Amino acid sequence: MKDIRATVRLQFHAGFTLDDATQWVDYFADLGVSHVYASPLLASRAGSTHGYDGIDPTRIDPEIGGEAALETLVTRLRSRGMGLILDIVPNHVAVGGSENPWWQEVLAWGRDSPYADFFDIDWQSPDPLLRGRLLVPFLGAPYDEVLTSGLLKLGYVPESASFTLEYHEHRFPIDPRRYGDILRHAEHGALHDLAVQFEGLQTRLDAYTAVGELRRQLRHALEEDAARASLAQALERFAGNTETGAERLHALIGHQNYRLAWWRTASDEINWRRFFDITELGGLRVELPEVFEATHSLILQLVEAGWVDGLRVDHIDGLADPRGYCLRLRERLDALQAKRPADVPDRVALYVEKILAEGEQLHTDWGVDGTTGYEFMNEVSGVQHDPGGAAPLHRLWCEISGREDDFLAEVRQARAEMLDTVLASEFEACGLALHRIARARRETQDVTLGAIKRALKALVVHFPVYRTYADENGRPAQDAPFFQQAVAGARDDLNPPDVAVLDRLNHWLGGEAPYDCQDDDERALRLRAITRFQQLTSPVAAKAVEDTAGYRSAVLISRNDVGFDPQNFCVAPAEFHTASAFRQRHFPHSMVTTATHDHKRGEDVRARLAVLSEKGEAFAKHVREWRTQAGSLRREMASGMAPSPGDELILYQVLLGAWAPSLDPDDADAMREFTERLVQWQQKALREAKLRTHWLWPDEAYEEACQAFIEGLLAEPSRRNALAAAARELDLPGAINGLAQVTLRMTVPGMPDLYQGTEYWDFSLVDPDNRRPVDYAARRASLDRDEPPAEALAHWHDGCVKQAVVHRLLALRGEYPALFAAADYQPLPVAGEQGVHVLGFMRQHGEQAVLVVVPRLAANLLEGATLPHIPTERWGDTQIQVTPAMQGEWRDVLSNASLRLREGTIPVSELLGDFSVAVLTRD
Repeated sequence: MKDIRATVRLQFHAGFTLDDATQWVDYFADLGVSHVYASPLLASRAGSTHGYDGIDPTRIDPEIGGEAALETLVTRLRSRGMGLILDIVPNHVAVGGSENPWWQEVLAWGRDSPYADFFDIDWQSPDPLLRGRLLVPFLGAPYDEVLTSGLLKLGYVPESASFTLEYHEHRFPIDPRRYGDILRHAEHGALHDLAVQFEGLQTRLDAYTAVGELRRQLRHALEEDAARASLAQALERFAGNTETGAERLHALIGHQNYRLAWWRTASDEINWRRFFDITELGGLRVELPEVFEATHSLILQLVEAGWVDGLRVDHIDGLADPRGYCLRLRERLDALQAKRPADVPDRVALYVEKILAEGEQLHTDWGVDGTTGYEFMNEVSGVQHDPGGAAPLHRLWCEISGREDDFLAEVRQARAEMLDTVLASEFEACGLALHRIARARRETQDVTLGAIKRALKALVVHFPVYRTYADENGRPAQDAPFFQQAVAGARDDLNPPDVAVLDRLNHWLGGEAPYDCQDDDERALRLRAITRFQQLTSPVAAKAVEDTAGYRSAVLISRNDVGFDPQNFCVAPAEFHTASAFRQRHFPHSMVTTATHDHKRGEDVRARLAVLSEKGEAFAKHVREWRTQAGSLRREMASGMAPSPGDELILYQVLLGAWAPSLDPDDADAMREFTERLVQWQQKALREAKLRTHWLWPDEAYEEACQAFIEGLLAEPSRRNALAAAARELDLPGAINGLAQVTLRMTVPGMPDLYQGTEYWDFSLVDPDNRRPVDYAARRASLDRDEPPAEALAHWHDGCVKQAVVHRLLALRGEYPALFAAADYQPLPVAGEQGVHVLGFMRQHGEQAVLVVVPRLAANLLEGATLPHIPTERWGDTQIQVTPAMQGEWRDVLSNASLRLREGTIPVSELLGDFSVAVLTRD
């Protein structure tokens, strides 16, 4: 069994099951990956397309095949020397509906449920209607409207002998201690007797266990036709579409452990932690030992059995204590090593989904192997952007959109909006937690909740990272600069009295160690406030940066993606090298990726759009022409022009990036499909931007006008052909960027991850577009041809050349596993007239070495080219200094050319003479 050296990420759902994956294991093995990296496999909501809405962590999802199919897949993987990495979701589970048994038990029994502490619920809400209860905001209209409509129906479930409120797909269970309120309306002796017994549960400490016998008796009593008829009549008395029935039903609901509410109340009043602003996903308290055990028992069984070789932890920043969680999980995984089968890797890898902001590094004391690779995605994209394009593209954005070109200003505005709207309840909870600290001490009793919220809002608005990691020992030194950066920004937004409150928050939120508090109650209050704060800043960042500002500000939208630094237009080669060297020293096994199930634009869409940074002035000229030609397609509305100028400019960028080189503007069927994909993308983009329409209050008229604009733009031949011609200008340099990108991913320090299907060109857009079915049969056929990359270059449009590069570089990693796992990292010194257009490095481990050279910013070097390969004469005197460590015989694994490097220099034209990129090895 091989250690992890490369993965293929697969998205499992009913349309692509474990059995479907099993039939392609041979293809993945022959391609060269060592492990399948699976989306969550534990039971999720019926019809889930992604698995992040789990309902039961104790079983494998039956919709994808269940445990039997998983065993078959693992057996097949092992037969090819491969393994499985599993994506796990400790932060949240799906709630609402009726499928989550833990959630249903909490609704039924409230704080007396054995699962009451599993969820992060504030049972001590200051709202009298929520004290001891939880808000259940799943109604499609205001409560009274739903109540009196008759849509909320009281029903009996024979299988469980229970009562429930039925509403569309939801089932809100009735507290068994209130069954008497229903049964006493039944004109039947046995049911009347049971009503008294159920009411007696209200005073019994063992009610949760005692109810089982009463349920059995109820089921037995209802075996009589007369009893069933009587119960049916009783249930009719709770019909909400009659005045007395509505009163009766309302009274019954008032005695439950939850308050039913309109879905719009969630943002302001919800008293339990969600995943971001998604009310259908409830946060878990995995920091509690009993919750950890319940949610990880099956996962750890799979690890012990040797079915799983690595875990990927979703949304690590959502947890109360990420470091503590990772260390606990690492300890459990290490303890299982001796119990695992002999033919599987001893050490189970542990990766975390973590978005690192500018200047931020993953903490080295978490016991993890690294991240899922978003930071590399940012680095490799950034190094392909020309800094010279920043000025003209910034000017174009300001000129056309009328909005700021300062991305951080957009982020700060979006952060404030999130705190005021979709995350207002989470903000309120954090403010209340801090206010309780103030009230606990004599010297701060006059610090008002209003002042705390003003200071807290300014602090969160200026927070430069997703979160910090303070605990009972205070704030880690690594996090302190980011917190102080936020404090400095907040000071400028506050008046002097509130600045004093801000200083208090600085101390309470980890500036002073809670461990040093003399009072146990105050220590507990501080730890609670720290947790609330750190679980607030992360969703605010995600919603403000990825899901709002990233769709509002698009100087060049290829720099707006998950984990990117959009305020930085590009990444210098020296920065790329520094980041790679850091990864090699501290996280040599970290994932490196360029496409994920969460990306906003496919890896080759970004590679194409990066070319616009080299053609800023030309693109600006195109845009002005297109806007003039499309004038008749815009629609004047009361809210402004549709589409808005900014939305139109973003559309042009995305359209050029996603326009595949093989897309013929005269192919009606292909253009129809492309248009439909753009329309689907646009609706999501417009709603995420939250400027003219919104997920919570969509402006359908605006969206329809924008859709009509796309359709009109691509329907009229002259406009369509003009766009196609501009897209063709990106084809060759975009393909070179794509080949360079995949080459770097396969050779830099780290473990390369291949997102499903992206061994061909990836022109996908945001989900669900990036989760479309993959044609593995075509990929299998082209792999079987085993065409050398140089030959595949001749028909590069079909993506086979990219697959050929992936295949040979994965084979190289398989041939030299120690080299890629442990080699050092040394940038190559480049000189000459085109030196800025070359990126190269060498990695060496013992006598083994690999030399990598790729072009960058190639657009202006392709004059006269017909293939994505820079003509040798364009390199001029560009050369690489041959260091003593580089001297010797080398073999290019992509072109099969042999090369001897001697003292002095080697022309880049010789290294890149046979193929677009070069990867040389030396034994």
